[in-house]
Amino acid sequence: MQPDYSSEETYWKANLRLMAICLVIWALVSFGFGIILRPLLSSIRIGGTDIGFWFAQQGSIVVFIILIFFYAIRMNKLDRQYGVNEE
Repeated sequence: MQPDYSSEETYWKANLRLMAICLVIWALVSFGFGIILRPLLSSIRIGGTDIGFWFAQQGSIVVFIILIFFYAIRMNKLDRQYGVNEE
């Protein structure tokens, strides 16, 4: 069965699902790896420091930037699927 690509409601649900996925990844990386799981990650070394510190200082920013591009690419694809693209 094909999904209904003409409904605004299904478009909005797909958009919300994509945002939720991005927010969960961002929270896991920045808050989870950088703060909560830092003691567990302290034994893993990367670039002269432990990976928990790396996630808190650089990794969460890098992942955030990657998520911005991922979200933009996925939203462009979603817009084309539902016929609401800008071009």
